[in-house]
Amino acid sequence: MSLSEVKERIRKMGLRPSKRLGQHFLVDEAIANRQVQYADIGRRDTVLEIGPGLGTLTRILVERAAKVIAVELDPLAADYLRKELSDVEVIQDDVLKIELPKFDKVVSNLPFKISSPVTFKLLEQEFEGGILMYQKEFAQRLVATKGDSSYSRLSVSTYYRARCEILETVPRSAFFPEPRVESSIIRIAPRPPPFEVKSEEHFHKLVKALFTHRRKKIGNSLLLAWNKLCDSKETMSQIVSDLPNSHMRVEQLSPEELGGLSNRILQGKV
Repeated sequence: MSLSEVKERIRKMGLRPSKRLGQHFLVDEAIANRQVQYADIGRRDTVLEIGPGLGTLTRILVERAAKVIAVELDPLAADYLRKELSDVEVIQDDVLKIELPKFDKVVSNLPFKISSPVTFKLLEQEFEGGILMYQKEFAQRLVATKGDSSYSRLSVSTYYRARCEILETVPRSAFFPEPRVESSIIRIAPRPPPFEVKSEEHFHKLVKALFTHRRKKIGNSLLLAWNKLCDSKETMSQIVSDLPNSHMRVEQLSPEELGGLSNRILQGKV
């Protein structure tokens, strides 16, 4: 699809790309084709697409899948898709506010502004896997490991729930209007947690607390967050004094080590 065709389609729809919604429409059909190939869509698959926009990706999905469910916030874009692609189930709503329908795979170019909450909402569902496009910097945080400059709370929380890998980088020119940054296509595969924690809630609270104070040593961070993780500051002080890695910083600990730390703190609370 040429840029002039895209602009004409948008004009006929009466649509103006919204900065508030973070609308950047994929117009490079070769990239959309590769996304579908990566997802290995079959005739038995129900595929979820979030933010279909002009339907560049949707049209290819319809040719491969048993069913395509598209969730689109913009009412003009949703009406357009219903008229153009009658085989697609279009849900016009905020994906963060609805109960997601059952699906086998998810293939989407996610709006950058909601990348994090959408990812974690997806990982609460049961599905085979997904091919998702993110802002490049966000994608790097998803796959980062300890010691990487991009290693973050997002890295740890995602690793706990899924395997992720970057498949390719997408130039800004693949979208209209062009975003300010490059994008990356990610393969995400849900799986059982690779390590055991005594309390998932406590583990995620610990990860949040430590990365909130990521420039501080772990011992100091734990003392600052004692009321979120422990019964008393005195108990936390005792736990910290017994920790062999209290002098380290959170980016030096793997997710497995953070899980062990969470379990140790819980044991110390008893």
